[in-house]
Amino acid sequence: MNVISLLLPKATVAYLYSDLTIRQGLEKFRRNGYTAVPVINREGRYQGCVGEGDFLWYLLDQDGNVYRDREKDRLTHIVRPDFNPAVRIDVTREELLERSLRQSFIPVIDDRGAFVGIVTRQNIIRKLTVLKTEAPIS
Repeated sequence: MNVISLLLPKATVAYLYSDLTIRQGLEKFRRNGYTAVPVINREGRYQGCVGEGDFLWYLLDQDGNVYRDREKDRLTHIVRPDFNPAVRIDVTREELLERSLRQSFIPVIDDRGAFVGIVTRQNIIRKLTVLKTEAPIS
């Protein structure tokens, strides 16, 4: 199973820039309906992921708990580099399958650490289903 055959390229994937504000990030979440998205810097390097809960907990944990006071804060305050870590483009099949058990999507980076896209659990299952039906019956 080649990661390239499963990859949804960066151009087709929702992601956030780490220098966006909390408000801008929330608006993009609302528009797309996702529960988690990759975060990259302006040079294209993968920074981590953020989920809906990250926004919620960040806003609730702040003194005063007033959204208007926090909406201009940058996403860098909530990005979790250890949440949904990226794999390199040369990831093994076993590692990809293992990650897909824990994550609904797997961010993929190149040798320079630049974000190139994601592999979804759904695409992996589809690919395995196709491979199974193409296999000769013994």
